[in-house]
Amino acid sequence: MVGRDGPASRQQGSDRGGWIATVEGAHLRGRPTRDTAPEVALRRAVHALGLRFRLGRTLVNRYRPDLVFPGPRVAVFVDGCFWHGCPQHGPTRFRGPNAERWTGKIAANRARDRRVDVELRAAGWRVVRVWECEIRRGVEVAARRIAVEVRGHSWGSATTG
Repeated sequence: MVGRDGPASRQQGSDRGGWIATVEGAHLRGRPTRDTAPEVALRRAVHALGLRFRLGRTLVNRYRPDLVFPGPRVAVFVDGCFWHGCPQHGPTRFRGPNAERWTGKIAANRARDRRVDVELRAAGWRVVRVWECEIRRGVEVAARRIAVEVRGHSWGSATTG
């Protein structure tokens, strides 16, 4: 194998739809898009707070949040730091033959996230986005943030009739 920029590290496979398969990108292929470890951890924590939700629900314009609370109309999305461009942990620049494509893909994902938020809010839904790093840092804190939205009041405050 030649160094990081050499041919062996760059070109693992053929050009797939404009993307060039590389050794460095091999770990990204076949990543699960649902039931990821952060999603499952958040679901468990939310369930432990006594909240019940739906999975796989299709909402406005075929959007599918990770958790849906139909009664209070709350849609929760778990955003991966890499794929959605976390301001703390998302990539700031890309190298290699696919650098431009990655920059465009992450920018498109972020633009889509903003568009989804606007459209769901316009349809009367409250949208909660939770970063993967928030869950890893403290899943209970992230779950309580969702509980506040679902219950419509501050966590720990008395419910008024």
